[in-house]
Amino acid sequence: MTVRGIRGATTVTENTREEIIEKTGELLDVLVKKNGLNTEDIVSAIFSVTDDVNAEFPAVAARKLGWLYTPLFCTREIPVPGSLNMCIRVLLHVNSIKKQEEMIHEYLYESRKLRPDLHTGDRDRYYSSEK
Repeated sequence: MTVRGIRGATTVTENTREEIIEKTGELLDVLVKKNGLNTEDIVSAIFSVTDDVNAEFPAVAARKLGWLYTPLFCTREIPVPGSLNMCIRVLLHVNSIKKQEEMIHEYLYESRKLRPDLHTGDRDRYYSSEK
C-alpha cells in the first residue's frame, strides 16, 4: 500500500462549537464513504481553519467519529486578503491501493469556490449535492 492524500473543505455559518463539530464531522463522513475508507486506513489528518473559526478544534469531530488513535493536527490558515472566510480544511493521509488520481476530494457548501477546477468536466464526480 501507498500513502495517498485526500483534500476536503467545508464552511460554517456561525463560529460555534456545535457547528464546527457538525460540519467537520459531515465532511469527514463524506470523505470516508466516497473513498471507501476504514478508520485503520487513515494515517493522519491535518485540519486548518480561517481566523474566524476558533470556537472548537475541528479534530474533536474526528474523535467523535472514533478516530481515537489517529494522529490529528489543527492549525490556522494563512489570512490572505480576499480569501474565503469561515472555512475548515482537511488533508487526510491514507493507506490505499488506489492511485492518487482515484482519490475523491470533497468541497462542501461555500468551500466549492476553493477548487472550481474539480467541479468541471470529468471532475463532477468529486462533488456531492449540497444540502
